[in-house]
Amino acid sequence: MANQVLVEISARHVHVSAEDLATLFGEGYELTNKKWLSQPGQFACEERVRVIGSKGEFPAVSILGPVRPETQVELSLTDARSIGVVAPVRESGDLDGSGTCKLVGPKGEVEISKGVIAAQRHIHATPQDAEELGLTNGQIVSVEIPSANGRNLIFGDVVVRVSEKYALAMHIDTDEANAAGMKPNTMGTVIK
Repeated sequence: MANQVLVEISARHVHVSAEDLATLFGEGYELTNKKWLSQPGQFACEERVRVIGSKGEFPAVSILGPVRPETQVELSLTDARSIGVVAPVRESGDLDGSGTCKLVGPKGEVEISKGVIAAQRHIHATPQDAEELGLTNGQIVSVEIPSANGRNLIFGDVVVRVSEKYALAMHIDTDEANAAGMKPNTMGTVIK
């Protein structure tokens, strides 16, 4: 069907820099691929860290690989409130002025001075996918999510991200998925 995109749920997770990985797990440590994710080259790791805020913590948050230039913690807004951290809604990598927290691994801990965000809902697309859907990089669209339980929902403010490195999929967090009563393998309809 035209204008359809697979909608995936992105649960809380951490991306680490090489420097922070060494502090948390030891010098020379390499991430262990547990399973490949839908985006090419991205994987869930065996490694987990404690994410600590002013009011609480999550004791075992998954790290996603590979390492990144900067450490980034992605939480839902409910997650952030529950442990007492600020998580502005941002695109991945837009970290200036974002929230802070402590990460604890088996070999050390890191206080990050920025990097906690609630990821803006977004669509990953290759240039070919974008052309077929009539979308452009940075475009803001809406996506209708069907539901079998009477919770159909239209998400606005969905940013389109286009790169040869991507595979076509929309990502939303657990708060958003729960609001729509979403099930796995849900297809959303892009509305321009």
